Amino acid sequence: MIDRGGEGSVLEPLSGWGRYPVQTCRLFRPERRSSPGSILASGGEASYIARGLGRSYGDAALNENGGVVSFERLDRFTAFDAKTGVLECEAGVSVEAVIRHFLPRGYFVPVTPGTKFVTLGGAIASDVHGKNHHRVGTIATFLLDFRLLTPGGDVITCSRDSNADAFWATVGGLGLTGFIQTVRVRLQPVETAYVLVDYRKVSNVEEALAAMDQSDESYEYSVAWIDCLARGRELGRSVLMRANPAGVRDLPGGVDDPLSVRRGRRWSVPFDFPAWGLNRSTVGAFNELFYRRHSDRSGELVDYDTYFYPLDSIRGWNRMYGRRGFVQYQVVLPSAASRAGLIDLLERFSASGRASFLAVLKSFGPENPGLLSFPLRGYTLTLDLPVQNGLVPFLRDMDRVVLDYGGRLYLAKDAVTTAETFARMYPGLDRFREVRARLDPEGRLSSSLARRVGIVASTPG
Repeated sequence: MIDRGGEGSVLEPLSGWGRYPVQTCRLFRPERRSSPGSILASGGEASYIARGLGRSYGDAALNENGGVVSFERLDRFTAFDAKTGVLECEAGVSVEAVIRHFLPRGYFVPVTPGTKFVTLGGAIASDVHGKNHHRVGTIATFLLDFRLLTPGGDVITCSRDSNADAFWATVGGLGLTGFIQTVRVRLQPVETAYVLVDYRKVSNVEEALAAMDQSDESYEYSVAWIDCLARGRELGRSVLMRANPAGVRDLPGGVDDPLSVRRGRRWSVPFDFPAWGLNRSTVGAFNELFYRRHSDRSGELVDYDTYFYPLDSIRGWNRMYGRRGFVQYQVVLPSAASRAGLIDLLERFSASGRASFLAVLKSFGPENPGLLSFPLRGYTLTLDLPVQNGLVPFLRDMDRVVLDYGGRLYLAKDAVTTAETFARMYPGLDRFREVRARLDPEGRLSSSLARRVGIVASTPG
């Protein structure tokens, strides 16, 4: 039952895209740029956190029994320089809106996660990476500056040269330093809406790493689907899907507009799958089919939607994991430990029988100065795991393995790790707390994740 309490707010259950956990929060949906400041100043809730389109997976944009301020209606473009590709907009503008408005003008987002239904403010808060991190880094690389509303009511411009400590605390800072009002980001010029993809099948994770180590630098984008259920000599067998932007000369004759693509059919999942729907047998059968239907081929022309956002064509695909939801578990292991660490993790996941419908391997370039930014040079593994009995202790065991190899978890995906584990993974935590204490001395900003992993006090406010 929804309890309406005060103008512009509603008390309701919220979750991230993984639908786990589900928590009761007071949700605000402001439409004017000045409103988030008024909400903060009102003191009506013990604490607040910003929320975009709800595509972080766990509890990063939840605030149990506290305030959640949605930015989805603060989504206006304010300026664009066609000569430089610099876009200025409100933080609630989505990647989808940027592509829809600017791809026809010859510009694409320079870094994108696996869904276009995220806001730019949320992308900054999570310091998102994409299939091109090994070449260009995170979204921060292309971020000129942003205007940050601090909990005290000040609006400061943050860049590498101005309020740099606030800039690098906010990038990857999960909304805990203030509310981002507007953003200036440099878009990427492109000739077409297509990429040229090289597909390569490899027999195991060692072959995958060898191929990526040898030739990833030749590709702007690199990602591998990985079979997390394979065992023995086929442990981590993969399909590498690496690509470069397609130019006009790469398109076949008869293409009227190189910057547009024909929309394919959109599917939807109209109901929650039963709890047993995704199990070792069904996912194993899918993995076998996926691996066998692919063959080595080069220069295949693929539109941007199909390559970057394959699951966006399935509305409500998270319902396939059932009502209990799922956890997306993403880790990065440093280069020196990647081979041994990935083999160890994959052996443990495969032996556990926990089926991941989606498992992805990517290479990372060097880390940036973001105090809580996730990437570091090495390899990142991502798995989707249905919430089942024993999942939380199993993942916490995996956390310890990741620590043993010097790796870390991505907080935008996490739903279960502990404060002790998090502190050992992120050496910039103490410095982050120092910057945050200056920007938010009264502790008005908090989230369920921030309290769970010990970034802020366990009691809201």
